[in-house]
Amino acid sequence: MINNMKTIKNEKLDKERALYAAKDLIVDKCKFDGPADGESALKEARNIKVKDSFFNLRYPFWHNKKLEINNCSLTSLCRAALWYSKDVKINKSKLFGIKALRECKDIIIKDSKIDSPEFGWRNKNVTIENSELKNTEYLLFETSDIKIKNIKMQGKYTFQYTKNVVIENSALDTKDAFWHSKNVTVKNSTIKGQYLAWYSDGLTLINCKIIGTQPLCYCKNLKLVNCEMIDTDLAFEYSDVEATIKGTIDSVKNPKSGYIKADKIKDIILEDSIIKSKCIIKEKHH
Repeated sequence: MINNMKTIKNEKLDKERALYAAKDLIVDKCKFDGPADGESALKEARNIKVKDSFFNLRYPFWHNKKLEINNCSLTSLCRAALWYSKDVKINKSKLFGIKALRECKDIIIKDSKIDSPEFGWRNKNVTIENSELKNTEYLLFETSDIKIKNIKMQGKYTFQYTKNVVIENSALDTKDAFWHSKNVTVKNSTIKGQYLAWYSDGLTLINCKIIGTQPLCYCKNLKLVNCEMIDTDLAFEYSDVEATIKGTIDSVKNPKSGYIKADKIKDIILEDSIIKSKCIIKEKHH
């Protein structure tokens, strides 16, 4: 319980493994910075609450269990901040170092700002809400069991090889998103970028706005429900698809099977020498 926890307050710590294997500890208004360039400050720690603190040194939270981070700043020099940790809650914090979250389990992030290339690789059971993410190349690569609400993100190659994902009310500015993903549902969101979701299996898009060239090719079990497609040419190539689209699709190319219904389809390209399409393609008023 919190009443039995020791508190460290207003301290500056720069030695390597400064709080190694700490247990039942509150870290309040501390700075992990200084000339000693200490790393791994809280490695192997248990039941830690960190608040209003500043981290400018590498690898602070490796192999932690039951960790809370509130209103903290982890700078760009605080690289690989959380690895191999379990049961972590991050709230109102800034995670600005590369590779900030990797091979962790049971992670909840809320009301935070993330600027971290290679963020979130190979984790399990991750929730992100009301947060902003940028420069997130390969965001959540090979992560499973993801729940996302109300985020704004900018990056490239996001959600590759992810499994069991639900995204709601979000704006994704990305490229090559959801490649090789499985069992992903996106609701009430905007996805802007090139080459969306190639080789995905079980992607469902509901009330979404899709922007960008050559989306949704080589897909299996693809569903679009009441979506908009803007500047989307050469869509659905070699995909098994069920799609109902509001507005216009610039062009559809070589869909494999299923149906595509839109208010208007400017161009339909079928190359029978490659694939004999079994897909029903029609404008809604026909």
